[in-house]
Amino acid sequence: MARNGGVAWMRTTEKIDGYDLSTSDTEEVHVLAVDDSLVDRKVIERLLRISSCKVTAVDSGRRALQYLGLDEEIQKKETNGFDGLKVDLIITDYCMPGMTGYELLKKVKESSAFREIPVVIMSSENVIARIDRCLEEGAEDFIVKPVKLSDVKRIIDYTTTELREGEQREGARARRRGINKRKQREGDDDLSSSPPSTLSSSTSSSPSSSIQSATAPSSPSTLDSPTRRLKMTSSE
Repeated sequence: MARNGGVAWMRTTEKIDGYDLSTSDTEEVHVLAVDDSLVDRKVIERLLRISSCKVTAVDSGRRALQYLGLDEEIQKKETNGFDGLKVDLIITDYCMPGMTGYELLKKVKESSAFREIPVVIMSSENVIARIDRCLEEGAEDFIVKPVKLSDVKRIIDYTTTELREGEQREGARARRRGINKRKQREGDDDLSSSPPSTLSSSTSSSPSSSIQSATAPSSPSTLDSPTRRLKMTSSE
């Protein structure tokens, strides 16, 4: 799973409508947590921080879109000031007023910039149809509340592994691009330093005769033909 950005999120202090978005710079995975319940939001935030994550917590899907820069109405009126923010994981509640977690999931997956970010849905109701719908839409996982520390650690371990593998793949691609460019430059240098080709002068002297000699069958000389030899014998 490729991500928008990575793990080097360095912003120190920001607020959206009074919400403190401060994070420490020593943590690794940056998680955007979305829940309209203050109690549940504090619980998931605490579990994530115990798991050594950076956490940005907002209370609605609309605030999450605003944070990601995907809120079209906000974009038309003003810039939100969060260009270049990097999010590695989104954890959102399913049942929220205004915009459900499922609708937020669809918005993220429709975005070319954020579709590769894994989205985990939380819900207090274990409804199979709801779970299937979210997973089919692209959710990474579905957690039934109350969320446990083991759930968070499992998700973070998976996300961290994906981040590292993604960085390794990107590094390998960058190295291959560098090698190809170097080979191309070396090939250009060889072509510029090589002597002019003599192929054209050797082959252009009589192209028609070469073609004819190569394609036309050779006929025997009249002196060597059986009929000519027979006549000469008879006259003698």
